[in-house]
Amino acid sequence: MTRKHQNIAAKPHRRQSSMRGFGLLEAVVGVAVISLSLLGVMAVSQLSQRIVGESVRSVQASFLAEEGVEALKILRDKGWQDNIASLNAGADYYLEFDGTSWKATATGQMIDGFFTRKFVLENVYRDADDDITESGTEDDGSRKATVSVSWQGRNGTTTKNISTYLTDIFSN
Repeated sequence: MTRKHQNIAAKPHRRQSSMRGFGLLEAVVGVAVISLSLLGVMAVSQLSQRIVGESVRSVQASFLAEEGVEALKILRDKGWQDNIASLNAGADYYLEFDGTSWKATATGQMIDGFFTRKFVLENVYRDADDDITESGTEDDGSRKATVSVSWQGRNGTTTKNISTYLTDIFSN
């Protein structure tokens, strides 16, 4: 009977040693799965932050373009002849705010270190019914204004444009 006890005692000891190796393998696989999961979560987080950043810049650019249109309306209101009619059609101009008033300049500057805003004025033509057309009689009291805001993104330069018509409503 002593022999039986020796055999029984020897078998569980061997099983424990093989179970220890299996437990170590499970731990390594578990750590690998958790690591890959964390890596995936980090990649998704980084991608979502980049997308949010690009969306924020796009919204900022839209606001800057709208602000540009409003600045042009202020320039129009201050004096059509001096601020709008005197600018060359088709030329690039930039808006500058000196703390109290807007002015059109030929040199651009960065806004918030990311954006460049420019505007172009185009002549407006009207037909016999006084509707705006591609050709016809030039309307000296109207200009088409296109404000563009550009910025460098991951995939190159992105530009937002907004267009409107300005008219000499105050005859000044």
